[in-house]
Amino acid sequence: MIRRGFIDVSGGQVHLRTAGTGGVPLVMLHASPGSARQLEGLIAPLSASRRVIALDTRGNGDSAPLAIAQPTIFDFAAATLEALDALGVAQCDLYGTHTGASIAMEVALARPGLVRRLVLDGMGLYAPAEQEELLRTYAPAMTPDLEARHVMWAWHFCRDQFVFWPWFKREAGHVRSVGLPDADTLHEMVLEVLKGLRSYHQSYRAAFRHPKRERLALLRVPTLACCSRNDMLRPHLDEMAALVPHAEKAELANNETRAECEASARLIAEFLDRD
Repeated sequence: MIRRGFIDVSGGQVHLRTAGTGGVPLVMLHASPGSARQLEGLIAPLSASRRVIALDTRGNGDSAPLAIAQPTIFDFAAATLEALDALGVAQCDLYGTHTGASIAMEVALARPGLVRRLVLDGMGLYAPAEQEELLRTYAPAMTPDLEARHVMWAWHFCRDQFVFWPWFKREAGHVRSVGLPDADTLHEMVLEVLKGLRSYHQSYRAAFRHPKRERLALLRVPTLACCSRNDMLRPHLDEMAALVPHAEKAELANNETRAECEASARLIAEFLDRD
């Protein structure tokens, strides 16, 4: 069973999902947009052999936003450490995907004694022109309006990420081949984005700005660099793995079905359980 709860931190509360018991806990950080809800397919099988703690990053899902106009990934990492301190976590394994991977990397660099093993699942290593375009266009600041245009925007924003990469280039040359999720899954994703409508863009922009290449090279914790086969960031996997000293590299399943999530969880668990 996946349970939900809140912890008090400076500036509000952090929402989390927990499951399982025993061993070194696995802390999980989700991708933008949304929340840790999108990790439930991995949380369930991974929690069979360990305690799993999945946080909504600040300003996403049900976690309070940071009281900073333009937070950096360093700020999100510091907020993650504050949450883990509030939970009494003295040592953990750490998993992050996309934006969560950038945050996880900085948590491991900021407090190396805390993180035993690190899993980085997909990370965008962009050229300067692509980085500038993503910062300018990918995550616009949004507010509610009386015509509910923000609701339709959120639906198309979430849906089009499955159809195009990047989502705002709605043309043949940028079509993805993964297909749409079912309507219930998309509905749940949109609801999580709407919860953090006023702040969802902050973590995106922080990740786009972050100097990932130079920071990856500083990691010394045992690291698994991985990515799903159909992930839009799959083309960056080889470079990401090469930048981390002594990293292991793996390709995960697509995580679209229960069986695929279980296959990815087995691969991640095998890395975490190694002596």
